[in-house]
Amino acid sequence: MQSDPYASGADPTAAIAGMLGVFGLIGLVIMVFMIFLYWKIFSKAGYSGALSLLMLVPIANLIVFIWFAFADWPVARRARGEVVN
Repeated sequence: MQSDPYASGADPTAAIAGMLGVFGLIGLVIMVFMIFLYWKIFSKAGYSGALSLLMLVPIANLIVFIWFAFADWPVARRARGEVVN
């Protein structure tokens, strides 16, 4: 005779909800850390760190990432002695 796994009164959905909450919190911490890193990278390149917030927007993050890879950074222009607006 098999025993009923739910006979103890434990609600399995509570455990699942707890795990989802923990994973959600970990995901949020990782996302905030990534925005912080992009903020530092954009700032060191000579752009506004606020551009890092575009990394939260789907499609826009890809466009900004491609633009950033091929753009002539203000820091590089200053190093060459050019005037930066």
